[in-house]
Amino acid sequence: MTVDVLVLGGGPAGTWAALKAAAAGASVVLADKGFCGSSGATAAAGTGIWYVRPEPELREQAMASREALGGYLADRGWMARVLDETYARVNELAEVGRYPFPTDREGRSLRTGVQGPEYMRRQRLRVQRAGVAILDHAPAIELLTDAEGSVAGARVQRLATGELIDLTARAVVLATGGCAFLSKTLGCNVNTGDGALMAVEAGAELSGMEFSNAYAIAPEFTSVTKTAYYSFATFYLGNGAVLAGASGKSRSPIARALLTEPVYCTLDRADAAQRRAMRLGQPNFFLTFDRLGIDPFTDRFPITLLLEGTVRGTGGVRVADQDCSTSVPGLYVAGDVATRELICGGFTGGGSHNAAWAMSSGSWAGAGAAEYARRQGDSVDDRQRFGAGGVGLRPTGKPDAELLPADIVAVVQREVLPYDKNYLRHGDRLRPALATLDEMWQQARTSLTLAQSDPSKVRSAAAMTAHARWMYTAALARTESRGMARRQEFPEADPAQHHRLITGGLDEVWTAPEPAFLDRSRLVSA
Repeated sequence: MTVDVLVLGGGPAGTWAALKAAAAGASVVLADKGFCGSSGATAAAGTGIWYVRPEPELREQAMASREALGGYLADRGWMARVLDETYARVNELAEVGRYPFPTDREGRSLRTGVQGPEYMRRQRLRVQRAGVAILDHAPAIELLTDAEGSVAGARVQRLATGELIDLTARAVVLATGGCAFLSKTLGCNVNTGDGALMAVEAGAELSGMEFSNAYAIAPEFTSVTKTAYYSFATFYLGNGAVLAGASGKSRSPIARALLTEPVYCTLDRADAAQRRAMRLGQPNFFLTFDRLGIDPFTDRFPITLLLEGTVRGTGGVRVADQDCSTSVPGLYVAGDVATRELICGGFTGGGSHNAAWAMSSGSWAGAGAAEYARRQGDSVDDRQRFGAGGVGLRPTGKPDAELLPADIVAVVQREVLPYDKNYLRHGDRLRPALATLDEMWQQARTSLTLAQSDPSKVRSAAAMTAHARWMYTAALARTESRGMARRQEFPEADPAQHHRLITGGLDEVWTAPEPAFLDRSRLVSA
């Protein structure tokens, strides 16, 4: 059987894509690495949404609020589109999905945030009611392409049986999430970058991969990263002294201190009303504190920084058109697997813009894929299909039974998790790290096969290795500090580098300025 649209990923972006593809009359299958509705970063936590009433002054403030933080790489046309689409989709969630948004004292619905578990529970129900077939615990292993290079489906693994099956489709939406490198960030164990690897194998490019070093604050004894709450924190060194410069957006003082000693904090700047609101807004943040008998508003507790990579970074697969199509025919991207530079430039935080982008890009990608499938018609159903995957699937040399995915992941994590390599970036540390990763990739390319482990783990290890190489290649190319891509030896922004960086390649990774954006920048400056 060939369906019109295959959606890979069951988070917010994937479910919105499935809904809009089905609404356009397409037959749809959604395959999720976990359980659609309960896996992924959103389902594990509450999230704000970039929801702004359609009033010119409010919209102008919303667009201007992060332009400087993002290094002025965002596009106002895309920002306006996302604000419009998000406003409509959130209202749909309230009115059609019957999401129970809270109300203020005047009875007005407050729609600037959702509780992830309830949001995703309702999204799963809506997808099922729309007639979409959901395959849970079915991670994608590789894309399928036809003789002309168009995407024609995907090969997935049914975790219950280990069986690999081909799902053929006229169009595919990748909504597989970003890459957090198995850093133990809450809800991100499924976010290993598989979709980006599959996209590049099929011929797509990436954008903004230097903006992939997002770290979030977490208590040392949990994986909960609710960074917004730390705006109410005072940070301390082990001797009780206040850690200078640790408030605000920058994590640099915390990262530097953690290299040599523990760091503690207390959420002592929140007043009584704010404390009540925080407990209502994010109850799971406080769960471990309560079990351990710690009052985070009065007691000091140890913190750490967890890498969230492209889950909170802005890098991902390059978007080629307004329907979130890529440069590969039949392939669409949505959510964290797609670049968010279009609305965030080089900086974003948790929720807010990310949640809005998931809703908007998911909706556009689903509708775009449905229209593409309609144009293809039944004539493409009998075309021959080929697996597009490489590393772990089709080794170029003799398989090595001793090369295991866990060993590859350990090498990658040693190069990307440490603060002094990935957050406090310097070329003298990035270059040897990249050399190690290149060597690991070549070894995996030659010798890694599915026979050595669980297929999904083999491909996840390959995807994390690819991500690390892409982001360090782009980071070395940006010899300035812009957005979250900061270089210790180049602390200032360089006006000559006011452009986006496109990255791609597998065995040979390349990066170059995006020509269209470069041309537009020259017109603006002129």
